Amino acid sequence: MNTARIFPMRGCAGLAMIAVGWPLAWGRPSGLEFLWENAFLLLWVGYTLVVDGLNYRITGTSLYSRNRWAFAGLFILSIPMWWLFEFFNLFLRNWHYLHNRPLGTVEYVVRASVHFSIVIPVVLSTAELWASSRLLMRTAYLPALPVSRRNLSALVLTGFCMLALVIVVPRFAFPLVWISVYLIMDAINMLQGAPSLLFHFSRGNWRPAVALALGALTCGFFWEMWNFYALPKWTYTIPFFDFFHVFEMPLPGYLGYLPFGLEVYALYIFLVTMCGLKRTGLYGGERYIRL
Repeated sequence: MNTARIFPMRGCAGLAMIAVGWPLAWGRPSGLEFLWENAFLLLWVGYTLVVDGLNYRITGTSLYSRNRWAFAGLFILSIPMWWLFEFFNLFLRNWHYLHNRPLGTVEYVVRASVHFSIVIPVVLSTAELWASSRLLMRTAYLPALPVSRRNLSALVLTGFCMLALVIVVPRFAFPLVWISVYLIMDAINMLQGAPSLLFHFSRGNWRPAVALALGALTCGFFWEMWNFYALPKWTYTIPFFDFFHVFEMPLPGYLGYLPFGLEVYALYIFLVTMCGLKRTGLYGGERYIRL
């Protein structure tokens, strides 16, 4: 029997979690407040398990099956990663959280951290699902970008300049937050000899980047859909583009998910490299060089 064709039990468990979490999130039944307040976590852990199960069934491998401890570590690393964007939002004020009851500081930080833990695993799992698609085959053979130590240093400097603008003039520079972090982190990763998308670009392979962009956009659709009738939830204030809402998000805002996928990957590699942790391989293996 070809075990790669079996949908694993963790995927079935994920489907069950979604089946329970979705009605809780939108129905908000009386007497089950604790459950529907935290249905976001139930939904997204379930989503991750389902997508990981699909990856395993389609390709015979997945983030979980390759390294269970590294897979679990994705959830831990997500917490500081998203708090970084919460810091930037102190200046941007682009998204706001609505709660069903007042929260103390400690409870808010703990609950938020737990819910932030799903970002890296859901994006990377979905990106891997896209990477296995034949639709992206041609993106593995596109023009290469020249990459040198000087170019990488320039990207880091450019990224920091963008972040400075985000902080100083957030009303006009707010879109830059979704590309600046990528430029900084991916360039640093390559300078350190760690895996980077820039390495793939230098070889004319755009497939990992396209998969990450589409993976984040796919997650973005489900984030916004499941958020719409939920409580707690988030809403948006987007200067100049606050129109044509699809759920709470203005339609132009979905473009931000595309570079966000690249940022998630670059931050993941940066964090595991800095912490000396094991990586779980992505896209069938990671080759890299030190410049």
